[in-house]
Amino acid sequence: MSAGIISSAYIVASVLFILSLGGLSHPESARRGNIFGMAGMAIAIVVTVFSRQAGHYPIIISMMAVGGAIGTAVARRVEMTAVPQLVALLHSLVGLAAVLVGVANYLDPAIEHQGVEQTIHAIEIYLGVLIGAVTFTGSVAAFGKLQALISSSPLLIPGRHFFNIAIGIVCIFLGYQFVSAGHVPGGLFPLLFMTALAMVFGLHMVLAIGGADMPVVISMLNSYSGWAAAATGFMLSNDLLIVTGALVGSSGAILSYIMCRAMNRRFVAVILGGFGTTGGKAAVTPQGEVNVFTGQETALLLQSSKSVVVVPGYGMAVAHAQHSVSDMMKTLRDNGVNARFAIHPVAGRMPGHMNVLLAEAKVPYDIVLEMDEINLDLPATDVVLVIGANDIVNPSAQEEPDSPIAGMPVLEVWKAETVVVLKRSMATGYAGVDNPLFYRDNTRMLFGDAKNSIDEVLKNL
Repeated sequence: MSAGIISSAYIVASVLFILSLGGLSHPESARRGNIFGMAGMAIAIVVTVFSRQAGHYPIIISMMAVGGAIGTAVARRVEMTAVPQLVALLHSLVGLAAVLVGVANYLDPAIEHQGVEQTIHAIEIYLGVLIGAVTFTGSVAAFGKLQALISSSPLLIPGRHFFNIAIGIVCIFLGYQFVSAGHVPGGLFPLLFMTALAMVFGLHMVLAIGGADMPVVISMLNSYSGWAAAATGFMLSNDLLIVTGALVGSSGAILSYIMCRAMNRRFVAVILGGFGTTGGKAAVTPQGEVNVFTGQETALLLQSSKSVVVVPGYGMAVAHAQHSVSDMMKTLRDNGVNARFAIHPVAGRMPGHMNVLLAEAKVPYDIVLEMDEINLDLPATDVVLVIGANDIVNPSAQEEPDSPIAGMPVLEVWKAETVVVLKRSMATGYAGVDNPLFYRDNTRMLFGDAKNSIDEVLKNL
């Protein structure tokens, strides 16, 4: 395949990736954005495969078949509630690929550069492996937290910031040694030693972040994986990989910044892995008595209401209740109730988690409102139905300066006339913080599986 055809195909694929990002910026165009992205990736894969020597085709195609089969099987089996874990796991594979490609590129005897070219190539390898190693172990740690294999509480070791700074200084020193060493085997030890340190840093960076901030961590790791891919593109002199990695890295960084503003966190602190860890101790003991409601009582309350707001959370995802909730909202709207959804930026376990679930249930986009849009309306709302959410509706964020979630913008549901909270139990949310909302006079608790509870409410409606 000629160089001209390859370059032209790469340009087309790059344009499709940009169009894909544009489409994914809004729910109504997200499906089209996905189609653009898949088309661009198909072009990129075909052109890259057939630009290589014919003797490599059997190995490449067989590996693609194995990877494709695994990806298809995993995608079919993974529940919507486990998508954040899947995303974290895929980010780890991108990081690991960057590490392996970087080391292999350094050991490849066919690649010989001299002078300035050798120095530039060494820097590309070093940065690619560094970012890839941090992404790999950081994503594995995020997967462990999301899958509840690791505690969601932040790991706060004494002198953790000095520990991170020390690792950074050593990595800079090793980078100087690696670049100065030149060809194999002189720089192999500094490269491998740095890889080990970077993996330790990535692991510690994510473990030091509290569970309530995991959606931002996923977004941040998405950005890291993009920069790792871009560095790999420089290593391999692949323009499309550079462009694609830069798009993923920059869009992930922008999303992380937007989410940090939504959570009142500092973006620089996010990058360093130290945000969300300076709050006080989480309150895990009940603070009073709760008022318990039944499904029938909830239905009667909704029937007599003129305005209803539903706040979905991770509990809705776990119970697969989105379709039942959609049917309930349709019934209320058909009966003249102004029924809408309120979405917090970090509801669920990853950015847009609740939006995806509601779109799956074919909820109209115009009744799904963001936090800033709906908070002003909550004081005039008759009933707020909180379905499996905890930290995002916790008044402690505004009222308790020592709370681990202090300063985090939340949905001010307690300002409504009545709040009905659907929960399985009185267990705390992912941040491990008890919620004073549950004990307020205008709050009613509807215990049980969210889907069963909504089905009972819908039956009575």
